[in-house]
Amino acid sequence: MSPVPGKLLSTIDSPADLRKLSEDDLPQLCAEVRQYIIDVISSNPGHLGASLGAVELAVAIHYAFDTPNDKLIWDVGHQAYAHKIITGRRNAFTTNRTYQGISGFPKMSESEYDTFGVGHASTSISAALGMAVAARLQNNRKEQHIAVIGDGSMTGGMAMEALNNAGVANTNLLVILNDNGIAIDRNVGALREYLLSIVTSRAYNKLKDKVWKLMGGNTRYGKNSRAVVKQIGNALKSTILNKSNLFEAFNLRYFGPVDGHDVVRLTQLMKDLKNIPGPKLLHVITVKGKGFEKAEQDQILYHSPGMFDKTTGEIIEKPCKSLPPKYQHVFGKTIIELATLNEKIVGVTPAMPSGCSLNMMMSVMPERAFDVGIAEQHAVTFSAGMAARGLLPFCNIYSSFMQRAYDQVIHDVALQGLNVVFCLDRGGLVGEDGPTHHGVFDLAYFRAIPGLIISSPMNEVELRNLMYTAQLPDKGPFVIRYPRGRGLNTDWKKPFEEIQVGTARKIREGRDVAILCIGHPGNFAAEASEQLLKHGIEAAVYDMRFLKPLDETMLHEVCRSYPRLLTVEDGTILGGLGSAVLEFMADHGYNLPLVRLGVPDRYITQGKPEELYAECGYDTAGIVAAVKDLCGKA
Repeated sequence: MSPVPGKLLSTIDSPADLRKLSEDDLPQLCAEVRQYIIDVISSNPGHLGASLGAVELAVAIHYAFDTPNDKLIWDVGHQAYAHKIITGRRNAFTTNRTYQGISGFPKMSESEYDTFGVGHASTSISAALGMAVAARLQNNRKEQHIAVIGDGSMTGGMAMEALNNAGVANTNLLVILNDNGIAIDRNVGALREYLLSIVTSRAYNKLKDKVWKLMGGNTRYGKNSRAVVKQIGNALKSTILNKSNLFEAFNLRYFGPVDGHDVVRLTQLMKDLKNIPGPKLLHVITVKGKGFEKAEQDQILYHSPGMFDKTTGEIIEKPCKSLPPKYQHVFGKTIIELATLNEKIVGVTPAMPSGCSLNMMMSVMPERAFDVGIAEQHAVTFSAGMAARGLLPFCNIYSSFMQRAYDQVIHDVALQGLNVVFCLDRGGLVGEDGPTHHGVFDLAYFRAIPGLIISSPMNEVELRNLMYTAQLPDKGPFVIRYPRGRGLNTDWKKPFEEIQVGTARKIREGRDVAILCIGHPGNFAAEASEQLLKHGIEAAVYDMRFLKPLDETMLHEVCRSYPRLLTVEDGTILGGLGSAVLEFMADHGYNLPLVRLGVPDRYITQGKPEELYAECGYDTAGIVAAVKDLCGKA
């Protein structure tokens, strides 16, 4: 049964409808929006906690501002479900994150209210500032620009760069800092401590009351807004913890902290902030998972909990006696084993300890595992610094987020030949998070870097052995890339074995065609080779394991022994394994028919991984069809 929106929500097809309501109706509307999110996400999983915490923010912004004429940009987009629901996608929200449904993130091609596509952290202020400057150059003085950014995203260097620019850009920019003390995991670092000191200090609590009184309590500023703002500024400078305000140091007028769940007060405040020129920052305190007890109690688990009982909040687990582990769990358990054997090993992650399972190491070796916050560039060079002093960092970054630290990998690690192990979690098509999170470019963009070993395991045992190999002496920069989700083996905890760098292995014998694969899709190739026997085709399967260096001895053998070749990879066809094999063939004068399967040269939408593999044609059925066609038996 499809979720049914509440009485008020059922009348809201756009922010224009929202603005027809009285301010007194807004708390009820927020309650209905929150319940609708719970109803939908309980059976169609998505990012629950962040969106529950930002319901009042979304309603207040669309009520107070003239969207879409005023431009609203959400950082990352985990918190934007209420925004989607009240901007004409209420009914479509039941297809959120599904194949051929709406995106789980704001997307420009989806709605005029999604003024900028997002998915990665710390981008909102830069984008909003760019729009604000464009409006000024186009003599559009009425257009407002609002960036909503979480305190986790504010730790990203890009956000600080944008604040630095915003303070001198002379634009009507409002930055709303949605402060809930948590990103996916608990926030870390000095900025977190600074924001916490603001929220908890007696001086700030007194200041908050003073600001509210200056604003007239439950009324708006009144006629002389600028005079009141000046009073607020003076009060801030004299009372904030006896030291300068960080945001005012960037030349942004600071307001807050205020209760992010008091929708009426938020609405009134935002209406007044519209009339204050120049860059401003509103510090809003919210609760991740607000209004759903389980999500408030366990904010990490309920960030994206999967299916759950919408009444009790209990997670609904699919019944299964024995499941293979997730690749990230294998990483988490294995790094502890290796760190026990090798005292030089340390772990690093940019704000993803639970996602990548480094939290396991943090619990038993807290002094040797580091969460550096949403700061991928820093994570890489921080790792390089430790490596320069003889430690062996395992730097675990999601593949799509590693794109943000490409220069650091080249300049600070590879160029210097430092022993850093990059564990790229979520390599390949990740599923429902869609194109902003698919880790499909890594094989291609890393292959061009001299001195970098690039590997990808076919299963959990291979992942363990590659991790073991990478920590052996003098291996240099070493990439291990593996997918989101589960492997294949329940009996995976085998004794460690060294894998000789640059060696492939034969998985299946054959004579009609050789299938060369890398990473988890090798399992699809192995299944396909079994099915091809029914069609009279004997397909050999080779797990290349290393994209760089390639096993050229094996490739010579393959090119001399088989009449046709097919490559399979969970990454872009351009620049990946298929390209590497073609280059090898050209360099050595081999002229064989070769078909490349992988991610085509376009952005792949969201959906279940199996649906996306099929769309790209490298699932088991796709491999079978491609081989039959290659062998003339289609």
